[in-house]
Amino acid sequence: MANRNTPGAYRPSDDAPGNRKLIRPNLSEMADRYPTRNFQQRKQVPPEQTNAESYYYLKQMAAKTPMVVVLTDGQEVRGWIEWYDKNCLKVNRDRGPNLLIQKASIKYLYKQGEEEGQRGNR
Repeated sequence: MANRNTPGAYRPSDDAPGNRKLIRPNLSEMADRYPTRNFQQRKQVPPEQTNAESYYYLKQMAAKTPMVVVLTDGQEVRGWIEWYDKNCLKVNRDRGPNLLIQKASIKYLYKQGEEEGQRGNR
Protein backbone atom coordinates (compact mmCIF):
# COMPACT_ATOMS: atom_id res chain seq x y z
CA MET A 1 0.00 0.00 0.00
CA ALA A 2 1.32 3.43 -0.87
CA ASN A 3 2.22 5.87 1.82
CA ARG A 4 0.32 9.20 1.84
CA ASN A 5 3.61 11.04 1.79
CA THR A 6 4.76 9.21 -1.34
CA PRO A 7 4.97 11.53 -4.35
CA GLY A 8 2.27 10.77 -6.94
CA ALA A 9 -0.05 9.08 -4.42
CA TYR A 10 -3.72 10.17 -4.54
CA ARG A 11 -4.88 12.39 -1.76
CA PRO A 12 -8.48 13.67 -1.81
CA SER A 13 -7.45 16.92 -0.22
CA ASP A 14 -5.14 17.73 -3.18
CA ASP A 15 -7.96 18.28 -5.74
CA ALA A 16 -10.34 20.54 -3.92
CA PRO A 17 -11.19 21.54 -0.43
CA GLY A 18 -14.13 19.56 0.91
CA ASN A 19 -15.88 16.56 -0.55
CA ARG A 20 -16.69 16.33 -4.25
CA LYS A 21 -20.28 15.77 -5.24
CA LEU A 22 -21.32 14.21 -8.50
CA ILE A 23 -23.96 16.41 -10.11
CA ARG A 24 -26.64 14.53 -12.03
CA PRO A 25 -29.56 16.25 -13.70
CA ASN A 26 -33.01 15.19 -12.65
CA LEU A 27 -34.37 13.19 -15.61
CA SER A 28 -37.94 14.42 -15.16
CA GLU A 29 -36.72 18.03 -15.35
CA MET A 30 -34.73 17.23 -18.48
CA ALA A 31 -37.77 15.68 -20.11
CA ASP A 32 -39.79 18.84 -19.44
CA ARG A 33 -37.05 21.13 -20.75
CA TYR A 34 -36.15 19.14 -23.85
CA PRO A 35 -39.17 17.21 -25.06
CA THR A 36 -38.44 14.34 -27.42
CA ARG A 37 -40.15 14.12 -30.75
CA ASN A 38 -43.64 12.76 -30.37
CA PHE A 39 -44.54 10.21 -33.02
CA GLN A 40 -48.02 11.68 -33.32
CA GLN A 41 -46.51 15.01 -34.37
CA ARG A 42 -44.50 13.39 -37.14
CA LYS A 43 -45.08 14.67 -40.67
CA GLN A 44 -47.77 12.85 -42.55
CA VAL A 45 -46.67 10.77 -45.51
CA PRO A 46 -47.76 12.46 -48.75
CA PRO A 47 -50.51 10.69 -50.66
CA GLU A 48 -49.48 8.27 -53.37
CA GLN A 49 -51.58 10.16 -55.91
CA THR A 50 -52.21 13.88 -56.23
CA ASN A 51 -54.95 13.36 -58.84
CA ALA A 52 -53.21 15.84 -61.18
CA GLU A 53 -52.85 13.11 -63.81
CA SER A 54 -56.54 12.19 -63.54
CA TYR A 55 -57.58 15.84 -63.77
CA TYR A 56 -55.46 16.35 -66.91
CA TYR A 57 -56.79 13.23 -68.65
CA LEU A 58 -60.42 14.01 -67.76
CA LYS A 59 -60.06 17.54 -69.09
CA GLN A 60 -58.56 16.34 -72.39
CA MET A 61 -61.16 13.55 -72.73
CA ALA A 62 -64.09 15.94 -72.17
CA ALA A 63 -62.83 18.38 -74.81
CA LYS A 64 -61.68 15.59 -77.17
CA THR A 65 -58.42 17.50 -77.50
CA PRO A 66 -56.21 16.22 -80.33
CA MET A 67 -53.08 14.84 -78.66
CA VAL A 68 -49.68 13.59 -79.75
CA VAL A 69 -48.35 10.64 -77.74
CA VAL A 70 -44.61 10.10 -78.17
CA LEU A 71 -43.55 6.56 -77.36
CA THR A 72 -40.23 5.54 -75.83
CA ASP A 73 -39.01 4.30 -79.22
CA GLY A 74 -39.73 7.72 -80.81
CA GLN A 75 -42.94 6.87 -82.67
CA GLU A 76 -45.73 9.44 -82.54
CA VAL A 77 -49.38 8.49 -82.18
CA ARG A 78 -51.96 11.18 -82.99
CA GLY A 79 -55.53 11.10 -81.74
CA TRP A 80 -57.67 11.90 -78.73
CA ILE A 81 -57.88 10.09 -75.43
CA GLU A 82 -61.11 8.10 -75.08
CA TRP A 83 -60.38 6.62 -71.65
CA TYR A 84 -57.54 5.76 -69.30
CA ASP A 85 -56.80 3.62 -66.29
CA LYS A 86 -53.85 3.03 -63.99
CA ASN A 87 -51.73 1.31 -66.64
CA CYS A 88 -52.90 2.41 -70.10
CA LEU A 89 -54.57 4.96 -72.39
CA LYS A 90 -57.03 4.30 -75.19
CA VAL A 91 -56.33 6.65 -78.08
CA ASN A 92 -58.91 7.07 -80.87
CA ARG A 93 -57.57 8.05 -84.28
CA ASP A 94 -59.13 9.38 -87.49
CA ARG A 95 -56.72 7.46 -89.70
CA GLY A 96 -55.98 3.98 -88.49
CA PRO A 97 -57.31 1.77 -85.75
CA ASN A 98 -57.82 2.89 -82.17
CA LEU A 99 -54.91 1.98 -79.90
CA LEU A 100 -54.52 0.82 -76.32
CA ILE A 101 -51.14 2.17 -75.20
CA GLN A 102 -49.42 1.12 -71.99
CA LYS A 103 -48.29 4.10 -69.91
CA ALA A 104 -44.89 2.48 -69.40
CA SER A 105 -44.23 2.81 -73.14
CA ILE A 106 -45.13 6.55 -73.25
CA LYS A 107 -42.20 8.95 -73.19
CA TYR A 108 -44.39 12.08 -73.08
CA LEU A 109 -47.54 13.55 -74.60
CA TYR A 110 -48.74 17.00 -75.58
CA LYS A 111 -51.62 18.78 -77.25
CA GLN A 112 -51.43 18.71 -81.02
CA GLY A 113 -52.03 22.49 -81.15
CA GLU A 114 -48.81 23.05 -79.20
CA GLU A 115 -46.79 21.29 -81.88
CA GLU A 116 -45.27 24.46 -83.35
CA GLY A 117 -43.98 25.49 -79.91
CA GLN A 118 -42.60 21.99 -79.30
CA ARG A 119 -40.62 21.95 -82.54
CA GLY A 120 -39.12 25.38 -81.85
CA ASN A 121 -37.86 24.38 -78.38
CA ARG A 122 -36.01 21.29 -79.52
